[in-house]
Amino acid sequence: MRAVFTVLGLVVVLAVVGVLAKKELSAGVAPPVAGVSGGPGGAAATPQQQVQQFQKAAEAAMQQARPMPDDSK
Repeated sequence: MRAVFTVLGLVVVLAVVGVLAKKELSAGVAPPVAGVSGGPGGAAATPQQQVQQFQKAAEAAMQQARPMPDDSK
C-alpha cells in the first residue's frame, strides 16, 4: 500500500513540475540578467549572447591576480 502512495505522490509531483515548466516555456521570455543591457528596447539577450557574456566574465575573473597572504610576521 505504501508503494502505491509513493508512486502516486511521484506522479503528482511530476505533473506539477510539468505544468510549471510548460507555463515557463510558453512565456518565451528570458528573465533579465542583472548588469546586462538588453539594447535600445530593453529586449532580453539571446542565449548565444548570454553565453558570450558569461565567457567574457569568466575570462575576466580568471585574469585577476590572487591576493597574496601577508607574510611579514
